[in-house]
Amino acid sequence: MKLFTLFVVGMCGLLLSYPAVAVESNAKQLYLIDDSTQTVLMEREAQTKMFPSSMSKLITVYALFEKLKDGTFTLNTELRVSEKAWRMGGSKMFVHVGDAVKVEDLLRGIVIQSGNDACVVVAEAIGGTEEGFAVKLNEIAKRLGMKNSNFTNSTGWPDEQHYTTAEDLAILAHHLINDFPEYYPYYQEKSFTYNGITQPNRNLLLGRGIGVDGLKTGHTEVAGYGITLSALDEATNRRINLVINGLSSEAERAREGETLLQYGLNFFRAITLVEGGHVVEQVPVWFGRAERVNVAPNEDVRVTVPRSDEDSIQYFISYDAPHAAPITQGQELATLTVKSKDKVLKTIPLYATNPVERAGFFARIGKALSYKLGL
Repeated sequence: MKLFTLFVVGMCGLLLSYPAVAVESNAKQLYLIDDSTQTVLMEREAQTKMFPSSMSKLITVYALFEKLKDGTFTLNTELRVSEKAWRMGGSKMFVHVGDAVKVEDLLRGIVIQSGNDACVVVAEAIGGTEEGFAVKLNEIAKRLGMKNSNFTNSTGWPDEQHYTTAEDLAILAHHLINDFPEYYPYYQEKSFTYNGITQPNRNLLLGRGIGVDGLKTGHTEVAGYGITLSALDEATNRRINLVINGLSSEAERAREGETLLQYGLNFFRAITLVEGGHVVEQVPVWFGRAERVNVAPNEDVRVTVPRSDEDSIQYFISYDAPHAAPITQGQELATLTVKSKDKVLKTIPLYATNPVERAGFFARIGKALSYKLGL
């Protein structure tokens, strides 16, 4: 194994153990991540199972977005309200039993009004029953990489077997935003009126001037107050996602949400170390028509670091050498490792940017003799 140091700028820290500034939180569960680089900035009990309450509606909406994207529904599709949906307690959109309600109204009823009744209408339309819908939700969760979640209903109604984690909710938020950019703007709407009843969005951080454009609040007596938040810094195109839960009040939830997002946005910076496709090394080739092959990452190599330490980071390139020809374009040949102190922050594969054909028989004989003779 051959190890090359291509760029060294000292040291920096990314996680809570190396904070840029001191920041406190009363949340029982917390997960703050720079979504643009997938760098965790702060976490607490992020893999601990918790009751998500109405934050569960994020995955219900994900399932609905999928049906809109694949053409099963349109925004004007009308779904029938069952008696079960009409009888749902808790937060409501106030649909009437037997009514046919447009999908777009139901979507707003879930996203803005947190309507349990609207969730059940959608669940029954997609899954036949709410229990059948829960099976589909768990299939979605598994597909998205939510490893510690189980959903038994569409609303977050208390159930011992209905749980997730702060990390899993952050994964879900990432996919909602990136998989459905055409529908995500519904989360920015501040109020919705249905059946003559206007209700405000429960996300109090919308319109505060800190870039918040989603996502969903939650509250039960057992779980406390929680929220899944996302904020975009348009100047740098950085997106920060936050999940907090277990707080004591709506006001504390909003206050902590704003403080933690500001921490992530203001005290850290995303740095591009290497642009995608940029050649970073030439790897030796054995028995090839060329003696070396260029390698590069397929995508930008970006990390997030505290602003106070942004000029102190290091990365290494490692590979087995030489590689035997033939080599195909796009073949993985090396690894780029980004480190801070003794912490590995990111490991990125490097690929051949061009093919190298195998040398002819006599050329290979000559290369072998040269190697044996030390020429």
